[in-house]
Amino acid sequence: MPDPVRSQNPASLASDALRLSGELVRKEITLAKAEMRQNLTRAGAGLGMVAAAAVLGIVTLNVLTAALVAALAETDLGPIWSAVIVGVILAILAYVLLRKGMADLKPENLMPTRTAENVQRDASAVKEAYHDA
Repeated sequence: MPDPVRSQNPASLASDALRLSGELVRKEITLAKAEMRQNLTRAGAGLGMVAAAAVLGIVTLNVLTAALVAALAETDLGPIWSAVIVGVILAILAYVLLRKGMADLKPENLMPTRTAENVQRDASAVKEAYHDA
């Protein structure tokens, strides 16, 4: 049984290759757009976490300042240590949110890596197909 691809003339093969290449490029562009939307959503969440960390940082400074004022104003340790503990917990939470937000904003996390891998794989497949023909 003859191979239908090998029996076509070169002009037909070239036309098919161009058509398929165009479809492939359109699909890769669609994938890149979808991946960029997903990455921008993640970046938005990262920015939200950084903003939350900033707010918590300000609250932390207020609580720790209030604890210091209370410590200087009174000698009873009950309310003072309560304020210090709350302040430390808020500081830890702010630090965790900041680290997570900053990690989500790294440029390598925003790049369309799956699309780049697909393009490389597609280019290799096209090269192999032309070398086999």
